[in-house]
Order: sequence, then structure tokens, then C-alpha cells
Amino acid sequence: MKIINYLVLILVLLTTYTPIALGQTSPEQINFVRQGVQRMIFDENQSIPLASLDPNKVIGLFSMYPATHYADEQADIILRDGKLAIQSKEETQTGIWFGGFNPFATYSIDLNACAGTGEMGFKFSAADNQEQFFILIEFKDSMLTGVKLSVISKAGISIRVDKSIAVNQHEEKMMKGKIILQMLGSGLTLYLQDQGLPKVIGQADFNTYLDLREKKYLHAFQSQLFVQLTEGLVEINKIEMALSTGIGLADIRAITYENGDPMLDQGRLWYTMSIRGRALPHHIQGVFSMDPTVFDVKLEGIILFDRDDGLLRNEIASHLFYDRKEEIWRGLTTGFSAFANPDKEEKQLLAIESKRDPRFGFSIMKAVPFGIVGDIEDPHILFDSAANKWRMLTCENQEGYKAIVMESDHWNKGYKRIAGPVEHNSTGTSIQKIGDKLYCFSGSSERKIFIYTYPDLKEVGSLKMDLPPWDKTSRTRVWPNVVQLPDGYPFRYVALMMDRFNYPGLEGPNWSYGALYLYHGHD
Repeated sequence: MKIINYLVLILVLLTTYTPIALGQTSPEQINFVRQGVQRMIFDENQSIPLASLDPNKVIGLFSMYPATHYADEQADIILRDGKLAIQSKEETQTGIWFGGFNPFATYSIDLNACAGTGEMGFKFSAADNQEQFFILIEFKDSMLTGVKLSVISKAGISIRVDKSIAVNQHEEKMMKGKIILQMLGSGLTLYLQDQGLPKVIGQADFNTYLDLREKKYLHAFQSQLFVQLTEGLVEINKIEMALSTGIGLADIRAITYENGDPMLDQGRLWYTMSIRGRALPHHIQGVFSMDPTVFDVKLEGIILFDRDDGLLRNEIASHLFYDRKEEIWRGLTTGFSAFANPDKEEKQLLAIESKRDPRFGFSIMKAVPFGIVGDIEDPHILFDSAANKWRMLTCENQEGYKAIVMESDHWNKGYKRIAGPVEHNSTGTSIQKIGDKLYCFSGSSERKIFIYTYPDLKEVGSLKMDLPPWDKTSRTRVWPNVVQLPDGYPFRYVALMMDRFNYPGLEGPNWSYGALYLYHGHD
């Protein structure tokens, strides 16, 4: 009898204290310690090359890089001392081909010197020149005098637009250093970098003149260095076209499997992040990887989205997962590209899918609306095998963005709300496993990262960080992005977050944050 009573007592103790026995931790008890911080600003060691013109590696100049003269007089084009020189004593217009075209790429001209009077920059057009798109910097005596956008119609005669897009004109600037053109689908920003940070010298939205997101431009347009001289010289060290990190990164979310487990592939965690331009819709969906034991964040590629309407769309705030059962890449994204045509389109969530691995290089995923229309964003999806349901944590604007949970029998349709909205402002919503339990996380405007139970969104507490990714002056609606690591790592948890400091010099609406902050967590 005593043995039976003893066994019953052991059973009761094991049942009562199972969470402790399993090492179950409540996430508000985890201590997150900051390990490092970095802001990527057109990082050259991160760029993914698309095309270049390097005078030090040219044999057969006009075969490798054909030149076109657009005026009666022709400029001299020569290679000397490892530089490309275009010079003329007469009125000349010269185009030198250097690559194809991508409306989401970054283009740069490493300028050695310029003299005289003229303009230089980029020309994008097809071989027939029926439509032409120019970004040009005007100069005189080595001083920047203006920045303009020119678009020529299909007729080849009528100029749709020829206007100044210069900003910060009160600042006198020498024409030296690197010219950086960040193309953003329906808009652009132009920078001049001599020493220190690149300085903003021009910006524009242009899709009402020529919507370069149309797939036909990706297929047909090519890129030229364009130089117009009255009398002068332009000397180039190098021209490059690449996929780049832009001026800041935000909206960081771990790529997962269908059940929500983070993807650890090739010893690296994988993330989607938005590569920042100016305001919406001028951001690009980037894919990055990182060895969780160090801070080696690496740009792996960008993803665009195809809704079968002829446009390539730069949606962001995506959650990407690999469905192992169906052997296909899927996910959800937020249709921010609607902001480029607000009179015609509505913001909504989109279901995305690709048979090809979209993490690398330049990728396009199919995107389909599934009935969640309105001011709703930051979706995170997983299949809950215990409930036999697909569940989505997202945030909806109800007097501020508030977290909600929705569920469906299908990953891409039929969602109904089952929890929320929560009381607190919520952004960057994500579902992560801590121990053996799922929890919901969200940033907020309250200088806290909130933790909720899954799936009913009961408040648990807030995340403990020794140095949060903000200061007394900055906004705090960051993305928590907490990931639990398997056994064998020197720490149990890792969190990669961003701040919300805007890039200086941009005019108008500006959500160009941010720097990356790495945290390690321990119980």
C-alpha cells in the first residue's frame, strides 16, 4: 500500500511540475543583452552584382560597351590611366551601354573628375528609343548646378516631363565622388557621396509618367551612361549596377517552416527585411541570412511580386515559409504597392507562392488577394497541427494598429478572427516558440515589446532588454523577431531588431529606418 501511495505522489508531482521539468520558460523572464549594432548604407561588400563597367578590365571597348552619339558632333571616348574619359570641345550627346535594366536596382557612377559645362547621369531605354527615361546631374566648372528627370514618350518627339527633381539645393556641392541612383519601382532617390554619408541631391515619383514596374521594361530596357557636353570632360573610375542594402533595413522577420519553426539552413537563420528607400511604396523586399552565433548579416536577394496584371510589385512586411508537406514556398505579404496608385488600388494582404527557392538573387513570387482588405499589415502565419487550423497573427488599424489572431482551414482563404484586438498599439507581430509553447510578440509605441499568449492574446508581460533599440528621442514601434535556437548553441535565444531613425536629407514623407540590433537571450 505504501508503494502505491508513493507512486501516486510521484505521479502528482510530475503532473504538477511538468513545465519545470521540461524547462519551460515564460518569455518575459528571458534577459536579452545587446551584442552589436550596424546600419547598412549601400554596403559594397553586400551588393549583389548585375552589371559593371570597369576601365581596368576592358579590352575591345566598343564591343564590350557600345557607344551611341546622339548629336552631329561626336565626343572622344578613350581609356587612359584606368579611367573612362568622354571629352569634347563642341556640343555633344553620348550614351555608353553598360548593362540591362532593373527598376529596383542601385546604379552608381564613381566619378574621377568633370570639367566644363554639361550634364551626366543615366539613360534607360529599349533599342528602338521609343521610350526614354533620364536621370541627369547638371554641372558647370566642377560644381553641381541641378538635377533633373526627363521622360520621352513613345512618339520620340513629345516630352512628357522635363523637370527639376533637385533637393537640398542650398548646399553647394562639388562634382566628385560617387553618384548613387536608388531605383524603387515607382520612385527614386539620387545621392552624391564624397566623404562620409551619401548626401541626397534628388528624389522623384514617376510612375504616372512611365511605370517602370511594368514587366516589359525589365525585358526590353537597357542602361547607358549618358553625357552631354557643351565643352568639357567627364572621367569615370567605374560604373556599377547591383542589388543593394539601400540606406536602412526594417520589418525583420525570420523565415520559417509551415509549423512556425525558424529555418536553420546551412547553419544560418534566414530573414525577410524591407530594404528602405523613402516613404511607402518606395521599399523593396529583401532576403538576408545570419549565422546566429555571430553578427554577419548578409544580403542574399530581393523578392518582387506578380499579381498577373503586368506589374512587378515591391510589397514588404512579408512572412515567408517553406511548406514541407507540399514542397513549395509560401507566405503572406502586405500590399503596400497600392500606395503608388491610391485612386485605383486598396491596401490588402496577399498570399504568395513560388516553386523556386526565392531566397537567392532576383526572385518573383506569385501574389493573390484573399479577401483581407484595408489598413491591416505585418502578417505571420503557421499551421497549428493541434488545432488542425492555419493561424495568422497580424495587426489592424483600430484607433491605432492592434494585434489580432485569425484562423482558417486553408492557408490562403477563409480567415475569421478568433482573438483581439489587444489593448496596446502593436506592430511587427510574430508568433514564436519559447520552450514548448507558442507566444505572440509585438512592438508598440509605448516603449515596450509586448508578449501575449497564443492564440487568445492574453497579456503576459514585456520583453527584458538591457539596451533597447531606441533612445529618449526615437520612435519605438520596432519588430521583436525573437527566435529560439536548438541545443548546441552558446545561447538559447537570439533577437534581431531595428531602430526607426530616418535617413537625413530626404524631403516629404520619410520612413527610411533603420540600423540592425543583435541580442542574445538567456534564462
